[in-house]
Amino acid sequence: MAPHSELSTATQDYLKVIWTAQEWTDEPLTVSALSVHMGFSPSSVSEAVKKLTAQGLLTHARYGSIALTAAGETAAVGMVRRHRLIETFLVEYLGYRWDEVHEEAEHLEHAVSDKMVDALSARLGHPVRDPHGDPIPARDGSFPVLDALRLSRCEPGTRGVVARVSDNEPELLRYIAGLGLHLDTVLTVLARQPYAGTLTIEACGRAMELGLPAAEAIWIQTTPKHTPA
Repeated sequence: MAPHSELSTATQDYLKVIWTAQEWTDEPLTVSALSVHMGFSPSSVSEAVKKLTAQGLLTHARYGSIALTAAGETAAVGMVRRHRLIETFLVEYLGYRWDEVHEEAEHLEHAVSDKMVDALSARLGHPVRDPHGDPIPARDGSFPVLDALRLSRCEPGTRGVVARVSDNEPELLRYIAGLGLHLDTVLTVLARQPYAGTLTIEACGRAMELGLPAAEAIWIQTTPKHTPA
């Protein structure tokens, strides 16, 4: 497997995006789906996939799904580690908000060395999650277990803490923060309004309604229901 410094920026981006796309869903990743994630035309993505497959980083059945090889996954997880550590450093040391760090980290992750990534991890106390709750891989590529489920799928009466929030849309992150919802915020699902596309929750001492896009972006770790003695 080529070291990080020998992989092109484009290759690093493709591998990381493929890995993170599969982290959030069990749906097969096709060229058309990957083109949406990358923001490139399907023809451009198809050519890139062919090159990465030839390099032994991907497998791709004709007109089928895309998957990382063992070598591709190793490289992708390394990129995920540096991205999430940089995001954590920007928030904890430089005062960035959680909606500001993704694009910044996208640029910086290609410039820092493996030595600097290890130094960042040590300085931060080897964190296991980034500012959005995304698990940070260890140096050996292992991941902390995150037993969480989407808020949008929770039934009334479910109680838990915010464990993870998707960082795909900065505006949505700002909206969620404006409601007072952050990592480790305790909440309870009060009701579902499927036809209205909303979820009513109690958090921060008040009831609030969330639209499905917001509820889809939030993952919670559930806590046992209280039962009177």
